[in-house]
Amino acid sequence: MADLSTRYMGLQLKNPIIVGASNLVKDVDNCKRMEAAGAAAIVYKTLFEEQVELERLQMSEELNQYNERHAEMISLFPDLEHAGPREHLSHLKKVVNAVNIPVIASLNCTFDETWVEYAKQLENTGINALELNFYAVPGDFKREGKAIINEQLDVVSEVKKSVKIPVSVKLSPFYTNTLMVIQNMYYAGVDGFVLFNRLFQPDIDLEKEEHHFPYNLSHEEDNRLPLRFIGLLFGEIRGSLCANTGIYSGTDVAKMILAGADTVQVVSVIYKHGIDQISKIIEELNQWMDGKKYSTIESFKGKLARKNQKDPFAYKRAQYIDILMKSEEIFIKYPMR
Repeated sequence: MADLSTRYMGLQLKNPIIVGASNLVKDVDNCKRMEAAGAAAIVYKTLFEEQVELERLQMSEELNQYNERHAEMISLFPDLEHAGPREHLSHLKKVVNAVNIPVIASLNCTFDETWVEYAKQLENTGINALELNFYAVPGDFKREGKAIINEQLDVVSEVKKSVKIPVSVKLSPFYTNTLMVIQNMYYAGVDGFVLFNRLFQPDIDLEKEEHHFPYNLSHEEDNRLPLRFIGLLFGEIRGSLCANTGIYSGTDVAKMILAGADTVQVVSVIYKHGIDQISKIIEELNQWMDGKKYSTIESFKGKLARKNQKDPFAYKRAQYIDILMKSEEIFIKYPMR
């Protein structure tokens, strides 16, 4: 049987399979089952500053809605303070204490000061690493993209100064030059890159004529985008590379490692097929490696990255032109009716 061990941001993992951030990991028993199924690490549910502030506002409104109903009554309830992130930190610490595999915290904030404050609090729970979830939706027509990137670089620098554990960033692909952003973040001290963030998008219910927000689970074909960028990045930066989105099988994992990934994150496949799917993914990866006579992950990692390719156009625009020139083959395979 092959040795599936790998390193991610300096952490020694038994295999490349990391369970990504989701509501699934809020349950300690689920985390124990994930570990038993073979997961090498767990990313705990993201701590969103906006969610904490929204809960704080809702609590204040509920406590004060009956105030001053009587001339002699200023407040009906005693002064109560919202717990802030304490509940999240408490649940996270339970997970850290319950499993014997690395636990990575995930964080998304709106203010520079809060990134640093929450990062320190998360580190104090005993986590092994921190993932900064740069989920940003542009809403200001006058704000330049460069300003957003510089703000994120400042956050990375300040967080890295404030914590001792490894720090990764989970990014979206929607930068003008994603490669340049990743390179600059590496120079700012980032230890690992998770490619890519799965952004939740609104939809419209035509019957009710209103917005709704369906679950945005990934599909198998979605893994081609991270595959491409990991293939471009391998050997160009020294930070760890983690593929996220559309990882459903052991062969998907093998493809990502061939492109240069150190690890992968899985979420949608667990929602669709259950926690036991982790074991199946590991078994399929083992079978593929045995069939190819690969004894370790390192023996084939990055084999098909751009840096190791003789074909200079494998990852370039010329690949698209080549597809267009072969369009007749598509019509033969899928004839029009």
